[in-house]
This record gives sequence, structure tokens and C-alpha cells, in this order.
Amino acid sequence: MADDTRTYGDIPTYGGARTHDDTGTHDDSGTHDDTRAYWDTRHADHDELASGGHTGLDRPGNEIFYAQRLGTLLSLIGDLSSPAAPLFVLDAGCGKGYFARAMARCGHRVDAFDASPTAVDHARAEGGGPRYAVATLDEWRGPWPYDIVVCVDVLFHVPDDEEWAAGLRNLASLVRVAGRLIVTDTVGDEDTTEPTTRGARIAHRPPAAYRAELEPLGLRHTLSRPYGFRENRVGFHVFTRTR
Repeated sequence: MADDTRTYGDIPTYGGARTHDDTGTHDDSGTHDDTRAYWDTRHADHDELASGGHTGLDRPGNEIFYAQRLGTLLSLIGDLSSPAAPLFVLDAGCGKGYFARAMARCGHRVDAFDASPTAVDHARAEGGGPRYAVATLDEWRGPWPYDIVVCVDVLFHVPDDEEWAAGLRNLASLVRVAGRLIVTDTVGDEDTTEPTTRGARIAHRPPAAYRAELEPLGLRHTLSRPYGFRENRVGFHVFTRTR
């Protein structure tokens, strides 16, 4: 449970100090611009579900897809929250805020960010409790280590290996000791660390690739849970910080 000495005021600007060891930098301004442009266009062109969900599904299909993922996510986070000691949660790549608002309704203190200004503007207009900012996965800096960091259906949309690794390492740096990083990607494929690409925008990486990045940073892979939605092979992976 969260340390209740933390105060929840204005959202910080990214670019501050990291909460764990610095993860290093590389020149990725081009990929950042490309990522922002892609997601800003997608969020502008699609409704609040399809823009961050599955563009191949109709509205009822996306309603089911979101509800099923949310139910699983909330069961993984648990209900160890109270007004006196809420869980401090970060939603990385929050899109238009569907999951962030749901976690806030459960009593958690939620920070959320996305690379798309269009998505963040929409999320802020919806309100509901979370604090929002515009940032990419490797840019966000928090004012405290988080109890839970979630990143739902974002990392496999980062095909560049260096950008993916930098974002993942930064998210790991934001998790407190005994806290959890919850990400989503392929469930299974234990015999390889190589990504499976689908077009120019998707690179699914197996659990072994995540373990190779996160275990040296003190996070242990403690649970995998598939979505179980139609033919989808993606699911949640939980990494717990042990040191």
C-alpha cells in the first residue's frame, strides 16, 4: 500500500529526476516525432474506444474488448486502497483516459500521460480524477515512485527496439520497491526473444524479451494472464520490483 505521506497536488512536468538509476539516453527525436504524429492522427480520426482499442472492431466489439481488459486489470491491481492510504498509480500511454478514469473511480491516485496532445485534451475534458500530461514513454518523470505502473497495449506499438527498451526501462525506474509494473504483449512464445512484426506499426515481443530488460533492473516476472478475447494472443504481464 502507498506511503500516505505523499501529497497529491499539481501534476509535475516531465524531465525531472528519476526515482531509480538513470536508464541512459539516445538520440530519438525523429522516432518521437513520428510516434506523436501517428497517435495524434489516430486519436483525431477515431472515437474514444477505437482510437486506443482495435480499429478493426465495431463499437459493440470495442465495448466488450475494453470491459474485458479493464476487469482483468482491476483484478491484478487489487483493492488495497483507502482514502487514508490510496495506491499511487501511473497509466503510461493512457490514450483518452478510459483505464485511468476507471482506476481513479476505484479510489486510486492516478497520474496519466500520452504522446498525443489530442488524446490528452480529450481525457482532461472528461475529468474523473486523474492528472494528465503529454509525454512519451521514456520522457515521463514522476514526483514519487508509484505503487503500480500500467502500460496497456502501448509497447507493442513501438517497433523501434531502442525506443521500446528506453521506454520500458524508464517505466521500470518509476516503480517503488515491492510495487508492480503491468504491461501487455504476447503471452507464450517462451523459446525466443525475437519480436514478431505486423506491418510497420506493431512489433510483438515475447515475455523473455521483457525479462531480459527488466530483471537486471530488479523486477521479477510474477504473473501472465491472457486477455482471452477472441483470437487475441496478447495478455497482461506483471513484474514486481524486488530491490
